Amino acid sequence: MPRRARIIVPNVPHHIVQRGHNRDAVFSGEDDFRYYLDNLRKWKLELGVKVYSYCLMTNHVHLVLEPEEDTSTVSLLMKQLAARQTRWVNKQMGRSGSLWEGRFKCSPIQEESYLLQCCRYVERNPVKASMVNHPGQYPWSSYRARIGKESTGWLDYELTYLALGKSFAERQARYEKFVDVHADASETDLIHNALNANQLTGDAAFVDEIEKLSGMRIEARSRGRPAAKLALAAK
Repeated sequence: MPRRARIIVPNVPHHIVQRGHNRDAVFSGEDDFRYYLDNLRKWKLELGVKVYSYCLMTNHVHLVLEPEEDTSTVSLLMKQLAARQTRWVNKQMGRSGSLWEGRFKCSPIQEESYLLQCCRYVERNPVKASMVNHPGQYPWSSYRARIGKESTGWLDYELTYLALGKSFAERQARYEKFVDVHADASETDLIHNALNANQLTGDAAFVDEIEKLSGMRIEARSRGRPAAKLALAAK
C-alpha cells in the first residue's frame, strides 16, 4: 500500500510530530533537551520557518510550524533536527543506529478555528501523560514563554494569539486561562486523528481551500467544527 503524501502548504501553520525509533527515548537528560532546542532556534531562523509552539516529550516531539513560500523548508528543518540529535545522542551513548522513525507526521491547521487549540493540545501533552499536574510545571515546552513566565527570544506569535488582547500581558493571561480549560473529546480526537493520518485539522471549507492551493485531492474529510471554548479566551 503506497504511503499517503504529506500535505505542506505555504503560509499555513502545521502540526508536526516525530517519534523515536520503536518509540524509544530520544531525550535522556537536560542536555539532550537543550541541544534539540538550540538546533530548533538555529535552523528555524536560518530557514525562515515560524515556530508557534513546541513540546519535547521523552520519546517524541510536537511542533507547530509555519513555512513561507518555500514549503521544502519544513522537511529541511526536520531533517536537520533529526540528524543532529541522532549524532549527539549516539556520541553521548557510544552507540550507532537510528534514533527516529523514518517520517514525521504533519497536519496543516485551519488557523482561525484550530491553531490555538492545537497549541493547547501540544502544551498539555505532559499533563495527559501524567508527567506533571499543570503544563507550567514542564520545562521543555513553549507554554511558559506563551504565558510570559520565561523568554526564548525566538518563539513566534500567531495572529490568533495576538488577537487575544491589546498588550502582551493581556494576551498571556487570556492564553493561560484558555489552556487551563480542558478541550472536549471531539476536539482532541479531531486533532489527534488528523495528525496521525497526515490530513487537515479543520472544517470542510478548509479542506476545499487547501485542495485548491495544493492541487491535491484530500480523501479523509473529517467534519471538524471550531471549538466554542475559543471564544472564551478572547473575552
